Amino acid sequence: MNYRISHLLLGIGACVALAPLHAQHTDPADIKACTGIESDAQRLACYDRASGRTQMPTAQKRTAPSKPEAAAFHRQSEVATATGNASPPLSLLDSRWELAPDSKLGTFNLRGYQPIYVMPFFGTTHRNNLPYSPNPLNAVNAPLGMQNVEGKFQLSLKTKIWQGVFGDTGDLWVGYTQDSYWQVYNAKHSRPFRETDYQPEAMLVFNTDYQLFGWNGRLLSIGLNHQSNGQSDPLSRSWNRVMAQVGFERANWTIMFRPWWRIPETDKDDNNPDISNYIGRADVQIIHEWRGQEFTLMLRDSLRGGSHQRGAARLSWTFPLAGNFRGYMELFKGYGENILDYNHNATYLGVGVSLLDWY
Repeated sequence: MNYRISHLLLGIGACVALAPLHAQHTDPADIKACTGIESDAQRLACYDRASGRTQMPTAQKRTAPSKPEAAAFHRQSEVATATGNASPPLSLLDSRWELAPDSKLGTFNLRGYQPIYVMPFFGTTHRNNLPYSPNPLNAVNAPLGMQNVEGKFQLSLKTKIWQGVFGDTGDLWVGYTQDSYWQVYNAKHSRPFRETDYQPEAMLVFNTDYQLFGWNGRLLSIGLNHQSNGQSDPLSRSWNRVMAQVGFERANWTIMFRPWWRIPETDKDDNNPDISNYIGRADVQIIHEWRGQEFTLMLRDSLRGGSHQRGAARLSWTFPLAGNFRGYMELFKGYGENILDYNHNATYLGVGVSLLDWY
């Protein structure tokens, strides 16, 4: 494992959790009072209130408008464009990555990244009780005794730490994602956490604007990604990647392509030397919003032919329940549902609730 890169990314991940979240409770009686607020987002909100701009758009789930509403909106947009007063609504990628100038909110505002969910039921018919790796130090010899049904939860956050790296373009983001697998029904083995995957990363994100086959290219990024499970041998797994992202969208659809290159490690330190042949070298995520629901399909592949062609697919569905709670269902088939099981092929089904959807 490349410890310099790992420690750097883990430190960046810690920055997310320690980002300044407090704001001074200054009474915005006038615009001068706003200058003393430390948080960029709170200061911007203060200026909006002081200037009377209280009805500002927020990043919400988009719903399909009725035909009369769509026609009226189209006419309004044409008039606004003709008069030079156009203020187009934020797209989903804009609202989540602050791509357009109108969507910039400054630095150290903690935000959701990938879905945040809790699944009391996460089951498989093929539990991996003998995890192994080509490295002899990372092969389990005695069955672990883990049950097929467990609980799973995911926490995923991101924040921007540098806005405008190259003048008016390029924002530096850091993110942290944690997946935990809890054998909550396994009383025989004292209900242990079977696996926890930690994934800090840093991403330099650029706003783009081009058309490709009817899709609007909105995002391009390059970054470093570390993933490990923090366990000792023989269960230890880890790798580091240089990862790119290319984002497209139209209407209620979003597509993210993510190719990556694994940073090589020495044979002695490599817990999983063949991980790229199982978890793969690229994936694509397709997100569709429909009537308040969100459907996400992830497809991942090793990009190798013949017997070396392996991959995985994940289909998730979120739907409204009550208030901020949303139902969440997930179906996964293939290799690498988590990093300990990177070379284990299985099918998983999970049911639970979600607080935040994709990215």
